[in-house]
Amino acid sequence: MSRAAHRSASNTERARIAAVYAAFFTNGLIIASWVARLPAVRTRLGASEPQLGAVLLGIAGGAVVAMPLTSRLCDRFGLRRVLMTAMLGCTAMFVIAGMTPRIVPLGAVLVAVGFGYGTWDVSMNAAAHDVEVRTERPLMPRFHGAFSVGGLCGAGLGAGAASRGVPVGAHLAIVGMAITVTAALVAQQLPDLTETPSRPSAADSARFTATQSEAPRRVITLRLVLLGLLTACTTLGEGAAADWGAIFFTDERGASESVAAIGYAAFAGAMAIGRFGGTWVLTRMSRVTALRASGVLASVSVLTLITVESMATGLVAMVGWGLGVALVFPAAMSAGAENAERPAQGIATVDTIGYGGFLVGPPMIGFIAGAAGLGAGLLVVSLLLLLVVALAPAARRPAPSTATEREMLHVGTA
Repeated sequence: MSRAAHRSASNTERARIAAVYAAFFTNGLIIASWVARLPAVRTRLGASEPQLGAVLLGIAGGAVVAMPLTSRLCDRFGLRRVLMTAMLGCTAMFVIAGMTPRIVPLGAVLVAVGFGYGTWDVSMNAAAHDVEVRTERPLMPRFHGAFSVGGLCGAGLGAGAASRGVPVGAHLAIVGMAITVTAALVAQQLPDLTETPSRPSAADSARFTATQSEAPRRVITLRLVLLGLLTACTTLGEGAAADWGAIFFTDERGASESVAAIGYAAFAGAMAIGRFGGTWVLTRMSRVTALRASGVLASVSVLTLITVESMATGLVAMVGWGLGVALVFPAAMSAGAENAERPAQGIATVDTIGYGGFLVGPPMIGFIAGAAGLGAGLLVVSLLLLLVVALAPAARRPAPSTATEREMLHVGTA
């Protein structure tokens, strides 16, 4: 390859990586912009905690329905088109949700939001995987870090909008316009599954096919189910911070909406730092040890938040909560790929089960809060996060025992 051609290929690669970063960043930006304004949404609707928890269920419900369908949509229409449609459609529905004046219609809108969000989630992770294949670089944790940075920016914007009394609908419309412009700028750089990335050699493919024909074709194994449950515990923890963290500060600590939004910003910022630093951590300790430490830190942080009546301590606890959950989701995705016959199948299984945390969390916490107070609801979250410690061994890296197995793992992840 000539120097000019190599430079052109490098520029294309950088543009593709930047486009995927943008997809993750804007995904975090829009969801954090929404959750940072939930206290204002609840006030405008006059909703109780159980009512708010029930309508928030719509987002997770719509996402769970969309996720299994997304791969088929990508096969039919192309990854790029599906991802762009999901980005724009989901953003538009968030803006509509910010303007919806009644709680029942809001529930219906949030189902549509969830469908778009689930499609966006799966398709952007497929784009990230495509980039990893092309570049042969482990970029997935950093892409998830970009999501967390987007969440931090969204929470900060939410705090500023709340402090200035900007209506939720107007705030989300401004964010939506920024995402629309970003999508237009990166659209042509996003990868598309209709473009074929580099493939293993014919000999490697033949060896893999021969080995695969002798292997059992189980898609869902006990280990994948355990990894899914581990992921569900941490997604429930992430969802609790997003949906109820700001409300806890306003209701239980008497904070203003702007200060409450800062609490979620502390969580999102800590999660971003934890994800960008995750590679450093995992090179110095085993994945199982890292997950156990994460579960303990997250659980203790939530317990501190609800038992120590201090705003300063509460903000520190939000930082610990964010650091505690940061590594679990990316690590579980990697483990799912390693512990499955086919990496994509393992990731899909773990991801789908994991989203159960988002599905169950909002109504569960809302109903407990209605009966015994929000502190009691978050205490249950603290206890469930301890399950990460117990389930961590499911994420242990497999050790191929033969050359044939090593070849299968290499080709299967190419």
